[in-house]
Amino acid sequence: MRRSNSKPLRDAVRENQVFRSRALTGLVLVGLAFCILVARFTWLQVFQHEEFTTRSEDNRVKLRALAPNRGLIYDRKGRILADNRPAYRLEVIPEQVEDLDLTLAELGALFPISEDDLERFQKLKKARHSFQSVPVRFRLTESEVARFAIDRHRFPGVDIVPYQTRVYPMGPEFAHVLGYVGRLDAEDLKRVDASRYSATAHIGKTGIESYYESELHGDVGHERVEINVQGRVLGSLEREPPASGKNLYLTIDAELQQVAMQALSGYTGAIVAVEPLTGDLLALVSAPSFDPNQFIGGVSRENYQTLISSPDRPLFNRALQGGYEPGSTLKPYIALAGLESGTIPLSHTVFSSGFFQLPGQDRRYRDWKRGGHGSVDVVGAIEQSVNVFFYQLAYDLGINSIHDYLAQFGFGQPTGIDLRGESSGILPSTQWKRQVHGLPWYPGETVITGIGQGFTVTTPLQLAQAAAVIAARGHSPRIHLLDRLQDPASGDWEAPTRQELNVPIVDNRNWEAVIQGMARVIHGERGTARPYWGNASPYQFAGKSGTAQVYGLEEGEEYVEEEVATHLRHHALFIAFAPVESPQIAVSVVVEHGGGGARVAAPIARRVIDAYLGDGSALSMAGTEAAGSDPARPNVGAGSVSEPSG
Repeated sequence: MRRSNSKPLRDAVRENQVFRSRALTGLVLVGLAFCILVARFTWLQVFQHEEFTTRSEDNRVKLRALAPNRGLIYDRKGRILADNRPAYRLEVIPEQVEDLDLTLAELGALFPISEDDLERFQKLKKARHSFQSVPVRFRLTESEVARFAIDRHRFPGVDIVPYQTRVYPMGPEFAHVLGYVGRLDAEDLKRVDASRYSATAHIGKTGIESYYESELHGDVGHERVEINVQGRVLGSLEREPPASGKNLYLTIDAELQQVAMQALSGYTGAIVAVEPLTGDLLALVSAPSFDPNQFIGGVSRENYQTLISSPDRPLFNRALQGGYEPGSTLKPYIALAGLESGTIPLSHTVFSSGFFQLPGQDRRYRDWKRGGHGSVDVVGAIEQSVNVFFYQLAYDLGINSIHDYLAQFGFGQPTGIDLRGESSGILPSTQWKRQVHGLPWYPGETVITGIGQGFTVTTPLQLAQAAAVIAARGHSPRIHLLDRLQDPASGDWEAPTRQELNVPIVDNRNWEAVIQGMARVIHGERGTARPYWGNASPYQFAGKSGTAQVYGLEEGEEYVEEEVATHLRHHALFIAFAPVESPQIAVSVVVEHGGGGARVAAPIARRVIDAYLGDGSALSMAGTEAAGSDPARPNVGAGSVSEPSG
């Protein structure tokens, strides 16, 4: 039988069905995948189009803040006091730097970056967003800029940015008026609107720069720039320019400020000059001073430590914050209090035998002149600075009456000048002592208040303001520094509102008598300042000397200046104004440890007044002494004393 070698027939129908099912499945899968792809494209291109367009735009375009130019500061005659000059700073955008520490180290190899620079950088970096630029170093030199440009490609996220830096052309002479700008730090950002300072690296720290920071700073601008993948700017697409800060014109006279600074050369103290009828501050000097320019780029720790550790305290504004017993400069105001209150008449006289005693007490409050001055009236008491007259008058007035009257002149309260940190001084009363010390007031404390000793503390600013009120016969605007503001864009001017000090006048004759006494301090035959005032002048002055004790004398102890260490010598004070009939300037001078007020402080006041009024005859007198002995100052207790200026 034959064996068949044929294969079984294929089932074409079955195979066709399998192929079709597989093809259909594949087609469904492909269709499903296509639908998913279309849906995804639709979602991305339609529903998320705006988001991805924004992301794409952000990768290509950045919004950059533009710093405004800081307003300039001028004196009353248009002389520049605070200027802006072009400079360069090194900035880093943290989010664009892969290894920040390595980058900073490599930058430090190109040019010096101090530890102070790095510390400030880290503090600012924490206070800002990672996409915001943070300054590392300021005031790069041209050679440093060129050195960086060569290696620019190695530092993505790092750039050198041009900016305007602050400059103070007159340096130390205006340090305590203008203050200075310093680097913006984390603490500054907490108290300002951060959006206004997004492109700013400096802020006013002290003085006028701080007080008028809002006006000086201006408004930030913005710019949309196109960048490449390395973050380098390719071009500007849109720009909203910043608005510059306002220019400030101060009441200060730069020339007079320089004269006052020179007059205090070699001394520690303060001078304040004011225009009585306007309240314009003409000069404000605190010596010694410092150079504010060193603070702009960040003062080094070494230099700052030198400033704060100096025994002369150059950073301390003595005119604004210094507290001094007024000494005999207070006597004209005590005299006015007695006359205007009716406590004494104009014809009132007191016999000075050399000391004063309270009823029922043995303690003697001595005069500066041994044996006394004899019988004196108000004019003579001011002219000769007769302590006994004012001991008696203060006792008759009482401390609360003294407090209430002297407060009208601005004693015991800030003057309100447009500078921060002003001291209020102390104008004592029974209530004040009980609140501060928890003790009652004693009659002997009233007695010494009459000659400006005891608890009374004044500032040079307060003394100048009070002198201006007397010069203006009771009505003088409060001391101020800002004369006007100018918008640099429009050129429009803005003048601030003025406030006045008004002391009610009961009888003009009382005021004229006190002013006459102050004029005789300088021009009278027995005037305490006459021996030291210098040559004649075409106009008449009025003034009052004062000497403030640094330490008290024991019973029977005599003050001999030559035997006292310099740091224990009395402070010398003087207030003055001129011309008497139509006052144009009032001045207060305080010389720490200067000794006699008439001998040391009066010639300084004369130099400042003469310089302002155009008489140069006394311009070389500051720091010189007239011939003659210097009597010692008066003792508020029972020690031996002999100083007409006290």
